[in-house]
Amino acid sequence: MEIHYQLKLSIQKGSIVLSNNIPKKDQKMNRREFFLNGARALGLTALGGLVWSAYVDEVSASSLLLRPPAALNEKDFLKTCIKCGMCVEACPYDTLQLAKPGDNMPLGTPYFIPRDIPCYMCPDIPCVPVCPTDALNEKLVTTNNKLDINKASMGVAVIDDNSCIAFWGIQCDACYRACPLLGEAITIEYTKNERTGKHAFLKPVVHADVCTGCGLCEKACVTQKAAIFVLPNEVAKGKAGDYYIKGWDKNDEKRLEKATSKTTTTKISERKAVDSLNDIGGLLDD
Repeated sequence: MEIHYQLKLSIQKGSIVLSNNIPKKDQKMNRREFFLNGARALGLTALGGLVWSAYVDEVSASSLLLRPPAALNEKDFLKTCIKCGMCVEACPYDTLQLAKPGDNMPLGTPYFIPRDIPCYMCPDIPCVPVCPTDALNEKLVTTNNKLDINKASMGVAVIDDNSCIAFWGIQCDACYRACPLLGEAITIEYTKNERTGKHAFLKPVVHADVCTGCGLCEKACVTQKAAIFVLPNEVAKGKAGDYYIKGWDKNDEKRLEKATSKTTTTKISERKAVDSLNDIGGLLDD
């Protein structure tokens, strides 16, 4: 209903007076419509704020989430996942859940919290084949045309040696025992306890190239707040770049076949190495 105001313009004692010419009955109706429209506008504004808040949360929290096995990298995953929830329904342990408003996570996307319920490494990986868009890509967890959960790379376990009691000298191997890849993803390093001179330290060591990020170690950790916890690969791992080659690794050494003879020259590299190292100012130059 459109509201039209008929205005009268009059001049009284040098002042301009505006008045409407609408009957009182219509004025009441117009007021009612005005308040109703205002309420609708406020509702839409609140809804818009909720949507915008969810978007901001999605951008800020996405990089810290743990996704199901075989998930694409986070950027591609968010583009491909249609938020259908089929992977969540397929999980027999209720590990996976969908992000809701207020979770500070990308709305409707699947994730899991290992400290609550870790991934129990189902051999048939039921959450992956049901994905209709390949946001969970079977190829990433397949060996010789068979699903292989050990190829999963949901994240990497990281140890805080300040709060891990094994680093204090207290015997604990809970994370080691809980690991489904016993003796591979987590091993125990024995070192002498110089403080007592009698007992050895039994320190857990995570092997990032084997760890699947299932979080069973985090769930098993006996400390109040887990001293071992899983982080997404993008957060936990660094990147050496293409300039370094592992000479002892035949597969990595093959990259030399594609190497070029192009040399990058900088002000520092124009000088002798010894001169550059001795000249601190040269290292700080732009």
